[in-house]
Amino acid sequence: MGAQTTIWQHAQVRERASIGSSCILGKGVYVDADVVVGSKCKIENGASIFRPAVLEDGVFVGPAAIVANDRLPRAVNPDGTLKGPGDWQASAVLIRYGAAVGAASVLLPGLTVGRWALVGAGAVVAHDVPAHGLVVGNPARLIGYVCACGARLGPEPPAEPVCDQCARRTGTDGRRQLS
Repeated sequence: MGAQTTIWQHAQVRERASIGSSCILGKGVYVDADVVVGSKCKIENGASIFRPAVLEDGVFVGPAAIVANDRLPRAVNPDGTLKGPGDWQASAVLIRYGAAVGAASVLLPGLTVGRWALVGAGAVVAHDVPAHGLVVGNPARLIGYVCACGARLGPEPPAEPVCDQCARRTGTDGRRQLS
C-alpha cells in the first residue's frame, strides 16, 4: 500500500493486491487478491474489484460498482462437485488512466475502459469503452465523448476535441495538448 493511502472501515484488501499512493478506499470496499490499483484512485463505498483487474492512476470507481472476472460463473462443476480455484478462468478488466465508473455499474470480464472514459451510473458494460467514451444503459452503449474534466464533447469522436467548459484540447489518448 502506497504512502498517504486511506482505507476506511470494513474494507477488505486481499493478499498480493497492490494499492498505489494517495488512494481512498471507502467503507466496505473489496479488493481481491492480485488486483492492481494505481496511485490517486478513489474507490467508493461498497465497490468490489475482482482479480485480476488493473486500475491505472487516477481512476474513480463509484459506490456499489462491480468489476467482475468470470463470464461463466457457477458454484459447482457439471458433476456436482464444488468449484475450486483451478475450475474457473478469471478474465482481467483494465481501467485506463483517469477513467470513471459510475455508481452501481457492472463491468463484465475481459474488457478495457479507455483513458478519461466515463461509465454512467447503473451501466452494464460488456464491451470495450474507447478513450473519452461516454457509455450508459443496460447493455451499455456509446452515446458520446467527454473531456478529461468530465464535460460532454459531442456524439462523435472529435478530431481535435476542445472542451467548452475548460478549453482543454485533448488528443485521442487523453494527453493534454494545449490549455
